Amino acid sequence: MSALIFVYGTLKQGFPNYPRNSGRRMPGDFRTLQPFPLYVVQLPNEDRAPWLIHAPGQGNPVTGQVFEVDEALLQVMDTFEEVGLPQGYVRVAIDLEAVHAPGQRIASYAYVKLEHQLVECLAIEGPFAEYTLELAAGYRLEPGP
Repeated sequence: MSALIFVYGTLKQGFPNYPRNSGRRMPGDFRTLQPFPLYVVQLPNEDRAPWLIHAPGQGNPVTGQVFEVDEALLQVMDTFEEVGLPQGYVRVAIDLEAVHAPGQRIASYAYVKLEHQLVECLAIEGPFAEYTLELAAGYRLEPGP
């Protein structure tokens, strides 16, 4: 069984944690149908991490990439994103459209943070419509698997 994962931050192709993402990329870029706040945050133990906040209707439509992953890789990504832990991300269903073909909708999963987790942040930048290489400057690479 495979799943589609919308990646908007460090797991995108060309970004610091992309080596952890061995899924098959779907061609083109995709954006969320609903606006979401995408912030770059600083935490005591992490520098300049991208957080998509689960607050549909706030922020901007967010652009990212979509990858098809198998069940084993999905579990690896869940572990990396600390799904199920109090400080971790939550994997949620999200609706997207292809940037090159507006109206072409797909259902995917995305890793999001909950609004109450923002209180942990030392600094918050954004919201942004896309996580760029300029925003990724200063991100500290996590140790490999």
